[in-house]
Amino acid sequence: MAEQKNKLLKFLGNNIFSEEDKPLEILIKDFFEKHELTLSVAESCTGGNIAHQLTAIPGSSVYFKGGVVSYANEAKENVLHVNPFDIKQHGAVSQQVVEQMAKGVQKIFNTDCSIATSGIAGPSGGTESKPVGTVWIAVCYKEKIKSGKFLFGQNRENNIQRATNTALSMLYELVTNFTKQLQQD
Repeated sequence: MAEQKNKLLKFLGNNIFSEEDKPLEILIKDFFEKHELTLSVAESCTGGNIAHQLTAIPGSSVYFKGGVVSYANEAKENVLHVNPFDIKQHGAVSQQVVEQMAKGVQKIFNTDCSIATSGIAGPSGGTESKPVGTVWIAVCYKEKIKSGKFLFGQNRENNIQRATNTALSMLYELVTNFTKQLQQD
């Protein structure tokens, strides 16, 4: 078994978050509690699903401070302070907008970390350049920000869940790697 485990570890590499049977939300909760970190979310296409998944775990109020569901561009601009020019120039589903959403919600809730999502969940609303399933996700840890564009597919429910899982994975990877880096320095 140890030999097979080592083969899997070598093959999967950084795609393994834990060798225990724990969902990512619990790993995040445990890590954030241990390191006394706080989290906020700004959700558009996920419609509060990230906040729901995190707060379904008892004790999440220790680290999870709140979130904003900013479906409309006016909410992105007026609540999260996204630059209206960037929405007009790049669209709400863009790196520029999602990164501003992440920074905005981090500032509103005064948290160490944040997650932001903006995308086209479907089944309609896509364009040739941004088809249904296009999602931009940004995660912040202090001043460090990481963002990515994803194409999840045509199914609305799957897109919401995939965006949620990807956002949580990105956050966990960012904070654990950054913390490891700090410990090595």
